[in-house]
Amino acid sequence: METVSSPAAIIRAEEQGERRWFFGGGVHTWKARAAETGGAFLLFEDQMGGGKMTPLHTHPDSDESMYILEGEIIMHMDGVEHRLGAGGLAVAPRGVPHAFMVVSESARMLCLHTPGCCEAFYWDASTPLADGDPSGTGPVDFGKVQESARRNGGIELLGPPPFAPR
Repeated sequence: METVSSPAAIIRAEEQGERRWFFGGGVHTWKARAAETGGAFLLFEDQMGGGKMTPLHTHPDSDESMYILEGEIIMHMDGVEHRLGAGGLAVAPRGVPHAFMVVSESARMLCLHTPGCCEAFYWDASTPLADGDPSGTGPVDFGKVQESARRNGGIELLGPPPFAPR
């Protein structure tokens, strides 16, 4: 049996980690990269504005766990909608269709992918934020998200966001 271990300890404080604008909307703060965990996982904090939605999608080769730190989202998981606030958890096993929408003014969540094999998708669908950039905003460009999915795998986009108008 093969054991995957972290090549070195990872210590990052609250504000530490590379900040990147994700072209699907939101600021990712990378807490643990796949290379740092021996491929075991990818962990980033996602800070999003109200109304942000993801398209319906799956991650064919990783499980995605989302832990809500602040705010409220509606999680569409395998055809059913669930409302989650701070302290809530959603786990989308690999291959299960899901999407979410931020229904509060803003939201923050930790996103954990196990294993960390979809890092290339997120990296290529984002751009670094300048140090000290207080806005943490940029243009939403789903074309760049789709192109990264096509080039890198890690995600399968199934269709538009499944949420009814509110």
